[in-house]
Amino acid sequence: MFSKACEYGIRAVIFIVARTEQGKRAGIKDICKEIEAPEPFTAKILQNLSRMGLVSSMKGPNGGFYVEPHQAQLKLIDVVKAIDGDKLFTGCGLGVKECSEDKPCPIHHQFKAIRNSLQEMLENISVRELTEDLSNGLVFLKK
Repeated sequence: MFSKACEYGIRAVIFIVARTEQGKRAGIKDICKEIEAPEPFTAKILQNLSRMGLVSSMKGPNGGFYVEPHQAQLKLIDVVKAIDGDKLFTGCGLGVKECSEDKPCPIHHQFKAIRNSLQEMLENISVRELTEDLSNGLVFLKK
C-alpha cells in the first residue's frame, strides 16, 4: 500500500524517535543498517522530511537526525502524506480514473472501507507510541 520511500521513511522516523529518547542522534549509516534500507535513497527521504520540519538534523561529528519534543508527537499520517501525498486515501483501489460514488469500480465500496480504516489508524497513532514496543524489543524494523 505504501511506496518503498514511504516504508523507509516511516521506519527511519520510528528509529530516529527511539534514538532521540535515548538521548542520541541517529547517523544515516546507523539508520540504514537498523532498517535495512539503501543509504542514498534513505538520506534523500530524510532530507525532505527535515526540510518539511518532521525531523531535525545536525551536521558534524556529533551530528545526525533527531526530533524535537513537538516532532516526537507527530502522527504516522504526517509522514505518509509528506512522502506519498494523500492519493492513498482518495484514489481508486484499481487505479480507475473515473471511480467515484456515482460510478464505482468493482471494489470501490470494499476498498473505501479499508482505506478509511487505514487513514483513521494513521491519524490516531503517534510515532512516539510505536517506539515504546521497539525499545522493549517487542517489535522490529528489519525484515
